[in-house]
Amino acid sequence: MATPNSAKILEVSHVAPSTDSPDSAAEFTLPLTFFDAFWFKFAPVERLFFYSLPETKDSFFNSVLPKLKHSLSLTLQYFLPLAGNLTWPEDSPKPIILYIPGDAVSFSVAVSDADFDLLTGNHAFQALASRPLVPVLQVSKTGASIISLQVTVFPNSGFCIGVTAHHAVLDGKSTTMFVKSWAYLCKENPPLLPELTPFYDRTVIKDPFGIDMLYLNMWLGNNTGTSSSDLRNNPILFEFLPFPDVPSDLFRATVELSRFDTDKLWQRVSSSWDRLSFSPKPKLHLSTFVLAFAYMLDCILKATDGDESKRKVYIGFTADFRNRLEPPVPENYFGNCAGIKVNYEEVRENLFNREGDSLTGLVAMISGMVKELGKDIDFKGEAEEYVSKSTSMASIKAYGVGVAGSPRLGVYGTDFGWGRPKKVDIVSIEKSGTISMAESRDGSGGLEVGLTLKKYEMDIFTSLFGKGLGK
Repeated sequence: MATPNSAKILEVSHVAPSTDSPDSAAEFTLPLTFFDAFWFKFAPVERLFFYSLPETKDSFFNSVLPKLKHSLSLTLQYFLPLAGNLTWPEDSPKPIILYIPGDAVSFSVAVSDADFDLLTGNHAFQALASRPLVPVLQVSKTGASIISLQVTVFPNSGFCIGVTAHHAVLDGKSTTMFVKSWAYLCKENPPLLPELTPFYDRTVIKDPFGIDMLYLNMWLGNNTGTSSSDLRNNPILFEFLPFPDVPSDLFRATVELSRFDTDKLWQRVSSSWDRLSFSPKPKLHLSTFVLAFAYMLDCILKATDGDESKRKVYIGFTADFRNRLEPPVPENYFGNCAGIKVNYEEVRENLFNREGDSLTGLVAMISGMVKELGKDIDFKGEAEEYVSKSTSMASIKAYGVGVAGSPRLGVYGTDFGWGRPKKVDIVSIEKSGTISMAESRDGSGGLEVGLTLKKYEMDIFTSLFGKGLGK
């Protein structure tokens, strides 16, 4: 059975960008945009890519590991910022991403005797069991590393690639582009395909209102009279928001929603919505995302009813704005182009005052949020509202339920040469009420959704989830 501390670190090294490219010999800097600044203090995003490979430890170390390291070095010559750091030079008005020749990515190698099949399955297991597979970002008074990697081998079963990424530098799309680029160069010779080659021009993100500083001032506590020098010299400048330790009774599980399941939810919600008597009645946006998020949330709310720590619940999700900006931003843009949409109404209370069943009410709520994501978003107004309300929400100890990942990222297409992943997990959802979403690993067009709950709540959730779909 998978148990905490079941991985032994054998090696911690650093992989630098290949010197085959002259670019790796030159300094490289990127400013933070307002999309980046929003995530400045958020906890890193931690992903695990599991691959089946029945090789011995010695065979893995002699054949697979050198190939992974070499292809990583080749990949980093295209992704120089990942080898650098988030820092704040004296001559800069705000923090920047800085690569200096000689910088490298931390690369750990471990061996585990944990149950590979349990970790890559869907059944609930202790959330702490995944923690030894996750690498850690280095944070100091002067900066923070941007990405950290760990390869863990499970002898005669497979291996896992752990990726920890700084959210102020990478959104899900950029992180996935990097991992897919690494996988491509593990199988093919350079150059990268155009769609995998990062686009670095930050001028495509317009910010005439200084929204970047609005977010940075929020994170850095920049009150009137505080100088840039004082902020730059803050010893906890680059530290992340504190999160409580993962409790031993927290469990992780994955559930699947097939196309048939979402069709059934669509019919159920449509029928319920048609029966409601109020008017005007807006047209619902019944996408797979809306239906899946609403159904998961409905089951979670019912499973946690009575849990005082989850009494006040708020919801939100991130959205990729690359094709929502005018003009659109290239799909291979490197950095954050993901904004957050938050509903500031307390969910349980809001549902209690709605006509109809809870699932339809949640669909209507999330549908309305999605429909607000048009091309004419008031980013300044959204930022000011978030800054003003985030403090009050924190003071009442609100429980937030969000969504990490997306089926559009296609994480199960990440093949390093040993086949598709057996499982992809976002471990960092355990730090909040976030659920994770990805495409079904079997390519059937469905969804798989990850979540973490206390053991007794997970048991209730699992029962509710199955019954609601007639399983």
